[in-house]
Amino acid sequence: MITFPPRLLPMASRGCSCCGPASDADTASIPAASDSSAGGASRSYQVTGLTCGYCAKSVTQALQGLPQVDDVQVDLAAGGVSTVTVTGVVPPEMVRRAIEEAGCTVLS
Repeated sequence: MITFPPRLLPMASRGCSCCGPASDADTASIPAASDSSAGGASRSYQVTGLTCGYCAKSVTQALQGLPQVDDVQVDLAAGGVSTVTVTGVVPPEMVRRAIEEAGCTVLS
């Protein structure tokens, strides 16, 4: 019986350390589930190290776990600076800490 090695499939994303080497121009948007009663102010954060769907999901889940977060939007920029927008009444320092605990760096 002749066996052949398995055929390797191309990677879906090459933008971060959890998926492979950085890519120049992959972009995606990962919207979070939103609450129709969402209120409060929206604030955007510039984030590095957030470059694939898995990373975006990790950050989204970490932020949704904070009290008084109504919505989280992630505009993914693989290999670059992504934007995370948080709606709700939550101190910016709590948001920064949650993003950094998820493995990313907040620039602003």
